[in-house]
Amino acid sequence: MAERRDYYEVLGVARTATADEIKAAYRKAAMKWHPDRWVEGTEQEKKTAEEKFKEASEAYSVLSDPDKRAKYDQFGFSGVDSQGAPDFSGGFGNLEDLLRDLFGGGFGGFGGFGGFGGFGDSGSGAGARSRQKTVYRGRDIRTRVRLTLEEIAKGVEKEITIERNRQCPDCNGKGTKNASDIKTCPNCKGTGQVQQVTNSLFGRTITYATCPQCGGEGTIVSNPCRTCGGTGLVRRRETVKVKIPAGVEEGMQLTIRGEGHAAPHNGTNGDLLVIIEQLEHPQLKRNGKNLFYSTVIPVTEAILGTEITVPCLDGPHKVSVDPGTQSGTILKLRGKGLPAVQGYGSGSGDLFVKVLVWIPKKLSRDEKDTLEGMRGSKSFTVDLSREDKALFDKQKEIF
Repeated sequence: MAERRDYYEVLGVARTATADEIKAAYRKAAMKWHPDRWVEGTEQEKKTAEEKFKEASEAYSVLSDPDKRAKYDQFGFSGVDSQGAPDFSGGFGNLEDLLRDLFGGGFGGFGGFGGFGGFGDSGSGAGARSRQKTVYRGRDIRTRVRLTLEEIAKGVEKEITIERNRQCPDCNGKGTKNASDIKTCPNCKGTGQVQQVTNSLFGRTITYATCPQCGGEGTIVSNPCRTCGGTGLVRRRETVKVKIPAGVEEGMQLTIRGEGHAAPHNGTNGDLLVIIEQLEHPQLKRNGKNLFYSTVIPVTEAILGTEITVPCLDGPHKVSVDPGTQSGTILKLRGKGLPAVQGYGSGSGDLFVKVLVWIPKKLSRDEKDTLEGMRGSKSFTVDLSREDKALFDKQKEIF
């Protein structure tokens, strides 16, 4: 399965793009990739168009919603997956509202768009080939940070060392020290594209391809900077401070805007994607916000009652065990779990303590005699009261 691409990258917009810019980018992608435009293509072309169309529509459904976009900006895909990106399993009917919002009432459902009526110019002609300024974006950097439960409980600031591209200090990211050394490409005349004309039985076909001389830039550097070789970028090892909110979970991804690789031509920096790894705690287990701890006490303490020490994340906590406690009894310490992640619920979880009773396998003669004397006493005769019966019924359900 192909790796999911960043939604901003899918639509080709900057992280700071406005709602109108996102809408315009999706309109352009929908016009290009809608399957109605590829009905005459090969099976591979149809499949590619369908995948691209789905990808762009999913990106738009998230970035056009302010709440989903905010969660995506902070937590990446893990922040929006549970909120329901468009479901394409049943075809393209779910996109009708999106497309009608963008293109008006000319859309009547998948397969009935009338050859994309109302889209305007399909892209032929000189006007469609006018060069637009390319928005460059640096690549994202993925890294992992390992946290203890104690750090997760309070939140923590970590220093992360990474290697990343940064603007060349000698040419300020331009690729050359002198602006006069940046010239318009003579091959494409600054458009970044070259025209290709093909004559066939069906007439004359004009297509456009990326200029091989400038690589689509529209400009060439005649005297490249010696430090960066004309790329405008240099590799650096740097340390970034990352604030990690309390309550994060294993596998969650935090997005640190602008801390990824720098982009060529002074474009927008990529992001630093920090993936959370939770270190195993020697005594506590985690399930969401709740924590779990098991302890074993002798049968005598279960009968007489005792006090145990529970290792909470904020320090040891004394807990009383009532006389007559049965093995498997669970005690709940309210609020001793983990806090909710920012914006995902409220309050803290609880810590559940499971008490197991240890019964010795070997006894001395005196101990046996003592127990034999108690065997027939009323206190050691099974008599399931309402409270005890409820406890044992719960234990039966396990099996």
